[in-house]
Amino acid sequence: MRCTLDAVACATFARSWDETVAAHASETFLVFEGSRNEIAQWTYHEFDRIVDSTAAALEAAGAVPGSAVHVVLKNCPAFVAVWLAAARIGATAIFADPASSARDIAMHIRRTAPAVALCGSRNADTYLQGVKRACDEGASAALDTEVIVLEEDSTDVGIDSILLAPTDRPPLRAEPGPHERLAVMFTSGTTSEPKAVVLTQCNYAHVARSMAQAANLSPGDRWLVTLPLFHANAQYYCFAAAIAAGASVALTSTFSASQWSKQAARLEATHASLFAAPIRMILARRPEDAPQLRLKHVWFAQSLAPGHFEEFAAMVGCAPRQLYGMTETVAMVTAERPEDASPNFIGNPSWAGRTTAIVDPESLEPVETGTPGLLLVAGTPGCDLFQEYLSDPKATSTALVEYGEGTWLRTGDLAVSDQDGRLRFVGRVDDVIKVSGENVSLTEVEATLAQAPGVLEVAVVPRPDPIRDVVPVAYVVPRSPETPLDVEELDIWASKNLPPQARPRDWHQVTELPRTSVGKIRRSQLTPHDA
Repeated sequence: MRCTLDAVACATFARSWDETVAAHASETFLVFEGSRNEIAQWTYHEFDRIVDSTAAALEAAGAVPGSAVHVVLKNCPAFVAVWLAAARIGATAIFADPASSARDIAMHIRRTAPAVALCGSRNADTYLQGVKRACDEGASAALDTEVIVLEEDSTDVGIDSILLAPTDRPPLRAEPGPHERLAVMFTSGTTSEPKAVVLTQCNYAHVARSMAQAANLSPGDRWLVTLPLFHANAQYYCFAAAIAAGASVALTSTFSASQWSKQAARLEATHASLFAAPIRMILARRPEDAPQLRLKHVWFAQSLAPGHFEEFAAMVGCAPRQLYGMTETVAMVTAERPEDASPNFIGNPSWAGRTTAIVDPESLEPVETGTPGLLLVAGTPGCDLFQEYLSDPKATSTALVEYGEGTWLRTGDLAVSDQDGRLRFVGRVDDVIKVSGENVSLTEVEATLAQAPGVLEVAVVPRPDPIRDVVPVAYVVPRSPETPLDVEELDIWASKNLPPQARPRDWHQVTELPRTSVGKIRRSQLTPHDA
């Protein structure tokens, strides 16, 4: 499909990196804080030499243009080097959660047939079990996968690293085309085999440019990245944007709620991007000696209650701006303007340069202003929308639909628009339940209940009810494990802060909630029978 974006946006990510290296060679690109608080850093020029050596190492291990490179690493410099090296040689990076089970790894191998795989020493045994399992399931080519084991710290890109070992040939420098694959990201897939989102060189070039502009990023700025790198948020909104602007990135090996504010200060961050759940954890576990931050900009996604919004704004020194996007939309779809930042809206799509429609989920007919409906996003697959789901034409044709005169992504999310075109997120289509005929957004109920006294976080699930069809049931994690929750007090608080149909009919105290790697609640793993 021909790209409808301008020639600058329809470039390649490999070229974006090369141009920034040429323009900002001596400026800092990456600052990495390891698990023992040790800090290492590299300029754009220094890291480009690492990318060249890594590209040569991947080629020596069997990677060629078009082949798959399985990246099963936690946050570390090698992850960034392999990603950029894959872009340079025209390979496809297959990103996976470093906590993946052998079953997950076997599924990835079976579906992508990687020529080279990179994993950490701590999960190397699990990876090799995945290789064996893939072979047992009929993927005999898995035996040919070259597995490179790394330490997932700064030594991986040091002088003695296998990634920097001398080779007999320089890496391929022929630039791949804008519509060639650069990456595959797997969705969380809690009830069925996850979908694999295919992303192109153009996708990454476009998101880099558009997100740098949206965050008003400049070369002197620095993103703090504590979310996992295999996820779209860290790649799209932080790293790619930094590369487009010649800014730097402060990368931490893991996320620590209690240390987040100190890391932001110590690493001199100006920008950050988080989800609502980590923000609530940061607020709950903030130490007494936490520094007052002076960040310029913070993105956040998913519902954040007004109280938490105001508390976090005071902590970081700026009003966080809510955005909405997903792996398939590449760049954000909506975001709040700096002057309009609030917890209640996800912004106006026109400000983000996107075209959306809110329609009936079944008929795809437009709904009236103020009425919740399915959010559609217009775009060009492989440019400002994902290219396809890997080897899954049925899922692709379900998600990418012809609507009006163009192609639109069916997001699966519900939103409602006000008279000014400002959108409010309601929840996933299957997250909205009817209680006695009234719509109740589980997402909105969770955000409200998270503000209740003594509560750290909440998940709300539906339970069948003979009178009301279904009713909400709450699973609550207390702010202090030593202080049990008082259900009667929670009932009273809910009655004052929620409409009758949205109030939980039962409460369950739990020590933690089942989550994806980036903090999304796995409601399917909670049932009203779990006590």
